[in-house]
Amino acid sequence: MTEINAKDYWDTLHRRSYGLTSVGYIGVGKPFNAWMYRVRQRVFRETMQSFIPASDDLEILDIGSGTGFYLDRWRELGFQNISGSDVSEMAVERLRERHPSFDITQLDIGEESAGLIQREFDIVSIMDVLFHIMSDHKYEQAFANLAKLVKPGGLLVFSENLVHQASSGDPHQVNRSIVDIESLLRKVGFEPLARRPMFVLMNYPVDSTSLLHRLCWRTLVLAMAAWNPLGAVVGAILYPLEIVLVSRLKEGPSTELMVCRRLSNL
Repeated sequence: MTEINAKDYWDTLHRRSYGLTSVGYIGVGKPFNAWMYRVRQRVFRETMQSFIPASDDLEILDIGSGTGFYLDRWRELGFQNISGSDVSEMAVERLRERHPSFDITQLDIGEESAGLIQREFDIVSIMDVLFHIMSDHKYEQAFANLAKLVKPGGLLVFSENLVHQASSGDPHQVNRSIVDIESLLRKVGFEPLARRPMFVLMNYPVDSTSLLHRLCWRTLVLAMAAWNPLGAVVGAILYPLEIVLVSRLKEGPSTELMVCRRLSNL
C-alpha cells in the first residue's frame, strides 16, 4: 500500500476543518460524528472505570490526541497528571492553547526516532491511530515505542479493528488481523486483559462477512454525505441500540477497545 506522510496528511485535515470532522468519520458530517463520539465516550469510560486504581496521581499519556477528546476523558475520570501528543504540528498548537496545564508533545509513534518523551507512564492511550499506520515496519516500531513508554505493570489502552481475516485496507487505513496484533503485543511485552466493541452499527463493519450489513452502512454514509443534517436523525435512532449492543457483545464487526498490561519480567 502507498505510504503517506502522516504529518502532512493530518496537518492538511486539521487545517481544512479542525474538529470532529477532521478526526472522525470523513464525509458524514459533524452531526453523525457527534453521536459516534458519544458512543466512544461511553465505552471508554465504562471500560476504564474497572481498571483504574484508587490512586489519582498516576501519570497518563495520550498519543494522537487530535482535538483533545481523550484528554478530556482522562480528566473526567479524575486524573490531573495528563500529557498529550500528536504528529500534526497544528494539532499540537491547538492542544497547547486548549490545555495549557498539560504537557503536549509532537511525536510520530511509528518512527524509530519518534521524539519520545523520556519517561515512563502508568497508563498510555492511543485511540483510533494505529490503523492509520500503513507500513508494517512502522506499525511494529509503534508497539516497540509504546513498550518504552509504559511502566512495567502499567496499562496500554488502544483501539483497533482486530479483524479475523487477512489484513486489508485502503489508502489511509490498514485493517490488521487480531492474530498478528496479539502476537506483536506479546513480542514487545504486553498482556491483553480485556477487549470489547466500540461500535457495532455506527461504523464501517470491516470485520463482517455480511454483504447486507456493509451495503446498509454504505447507503447510510452516502445519504449522510449528501445531506449532513441527516446524521443527527440517524445517530439519534441508532445510539440507544448501539449502547445496548456494545455493552452486551464480547466483540464486534468494527473498531474495538483493548486494554493490556505491560509485563514486569522483561
